Amino acid sequence: METPATSPPAPRLDLVEELHGVAVGDPYRWLEDAGDPRTREWSAWQDSAWERFAAGLPGRERLERRVRELMATGAVGAPVHRGERVFRSRRDPGAEHAVLRVTDAPGGAERVLVDPVALDPSGTTTLDSWRPSVEGDLLAYQLSEGGSEESVLRVLDVASGEVVDGPVDRARYSPVAWLPAREGEPRAFYYVRRLPPEELPEAERQYHRRVYLHRVGTDPAGDVEVFGAGRSMTNYYGVWTSRDGRWLVVSASDGTAPRNDVWIADLAASGPDAPVLREVVAGVDAQTSAWVGRDGRLYLLTDLDAPRGRLAVADPAEPGVAHWRELVPQADDALLEDVAVLDGPELAEPLLVLGWTRHAVSSISVHDLVTGRRRPGAAGTIELPGTGSAGGLLTRPEGGHELWFGFTTTTSPAHVHRFDARDGSLVVDAAPPGVVDVPPVTSRLLEYLSDDGTVVRLQVTARTDALDEHGRPRSPAPAILYGYGGFGISLSPHYAPDALAWVEAGGVHAVANLRGGGEEGEDWHRAGMREHKQNVFDDFHAAARFLVEQGWTTHERLCVHGGSNGGLLVGAALTQQPQLFAGVVCSAPLLDMVRYEQHGLGATWSDEYGTAAVAEEFGWLLSYSPYHRVVEGTAYPAVLFTVFDGDSRVDPLHARKLCAALQHATSSGRPVLLRREGDVGHGARSVSRSAGLVRDTLAFAAAATGLDLS
Repeated sequence: METPATSPPAPRLDLVEELHGVAVGDPYRWLEDAGDPRTREWSAWQDSAWERFAAGLPGRERLERRVRELMATGAVGAPVHRGERVFRSRRDPGAEHAVLRVTDAPGGAERVLVDPVALDPSGTTTLDSWRPSVEGDLLAYQLSEGGSEESVLRVLDVASGEVVDGPVDRARYSPVAWLPAREGEPRAFYYVRRLPPEELPEAERQYHRRVYLHRVGTDPAGDVEVFGAGRSMTNYYGVWTSRDGRWLVVSASDGTAPRNDVWIADLAASGPDAPVLREVVAGVDAQTSAWVGRDGRLYLLTDLDAPRGRLAVADPAEPGVAHWRELVPQADDALLEDVAVLDGPELAEPLLVLGWTRHAVSSISVHDLVTGRRRPGAAGTIELPGTGSAGGLLTRPEGGHELWFGFTTTTSPAHVHRFDARDGSLVVDAAPPGVVDVPPVTSRLLEYLSDDGTVVRLQVTARTDALDEHGRPRSPAPAILYGYGGFGISLSPHYAPDALAWVEAGGVHAVANLRGGGEEGEDWHRAGMREHKQNVFDDFHAAARFLVEQGWTTHERLCVHGGSNGGLLVGAALTQQPQLFAGVVCSAPLLDMVRYEQHGLGATWSDEYGTAAVAEEFGWLLSYSPYHRVVEGTAYPAVLFTVFDGDSRVDPLHARKLCAALQHATSSGRPVLLRREGDVGHGARSVSRSAGLVRDTLAFAAAATGLDLS
């Protein structure tokens, strides 16, 4: 891999600021401004350099064809029931996006409700979320354009498909909680909306949310604010209502902090416009989800005094922590992640169904609803069809004996399964609409020691014929090591076309369950955040060494990959331990940790990383900030940054600045490149855009590690 013959137009500023008594250089500050003529010229050079380089990568077209084949399974979602109507999303083979469909009665034909491509043939509009009303006759749904994630909310009439309300803008990340229909009253729901931008300073216009009550067909400017005034500008809110419309639950968290406050209101006593919210839990260092069950009890899924999660119940009239009664205690070795209740009249007793993960692998147990005790023997377990990930335990809102959930493994896309509590049977309710040949691969969950002796787990996937009878590699192979390590997010086994295409071509794919993630509970998360963030990087470096020591790969054949917070991870890895890797794919990354709070949604992440406004926390950030750790004359690995102009979470400026710094500093002769896309953002994208991105990142990784794609 050779670096481009010419150099980009990248003047280095002699800009040094003193922050908390420390001199901090920022030679590429000018690259923060996407509209600066110098930035435009620099970006155009990077575009051209990438296009020339990519054109010479062998196997790109074959890779894209194979990735598209592996994506051609399509996808199907679990059913959402409202009376006789069933709502379900499905992406057909060859389709760019999933389409929301509805069946009006059992045995009836499906019909389309929301098709993003029909609304925008360019494929840049995404369906962010949707929520049917209690009766199933109305649907609130949210669309965003160009990857912006700036959701606009509308309501359509399910019978006619006509839009009857909206658009309501500034509804990014808004939940919707419907109230049941009341005779003579307009339909209504609670939702979350940002304040109008003209009321805020420019730097705060992505923040300052409030909870509102909206009546369908009325001007949203007149919506009733019910909660949020006086709280932190970075608060995220959740809203939930009971099916009978009596109870409203509101939660609030300051940015992405691993704690929240929860309140409950009895709307029968106070009315929907002015709910009297009573504290459930507030001011404690814990996260809690709360809802009122059909049995009238307040349920609380919480990590308060239980970092692996526990389930408690209370009387909603006395909701405070002092009145909680533990129903299911914290487990010794598994995380409690999901809860559902089965209480149909066909059952001898109501049941509690719990979703767990152990080292990111799912299991489901069945308990007595009243006591919380696990049912004895086989009746206490739903046997899953393999080792993988189950998610989204769904039941009928009115109750019943059936449960639906998705389940996926490394070689099987998500199928929807239906559990019938009457006889304990588990069947496939819906399969992906497409079928593809999946290569014969083997996945193993391995353990290794980090620098401080902590046991960390690693999911490794390789071609079965590349392993011996003990599941060990016959010889080292080109490898991709992927990681994230932040925000309590778990990396669980799932169907991944990019990993399968890489492994089928002869590579090894590894996923490290680093500290900072959620795989082992909230303590695991906190061991990799704030002042402990270096643990995440140390875990990742140790994973790279382990793969080499165990014969899976060599340092000269290892590429690391991460995006968003995972982009920070691989950015730190390449600037701290560049000798460990041959290549780096760094996608939508955070990289200037001194100034990250000033851009995108950075202000909401200070609880995860710390804030540069506090001297001690500034010290944490500067100590690992990849942009500030670049050393001139260092032999850096080959690096590909991938950025998206519509990204409103992590500004592409981070990648621009580190790209320029590495291009100036590296002595290895290996390329440092930036791949830029327009009209897409940080999250959802069309299938063709996804396939193109995977094609280019895998082709780059293959060139860096010597994987033959011819």
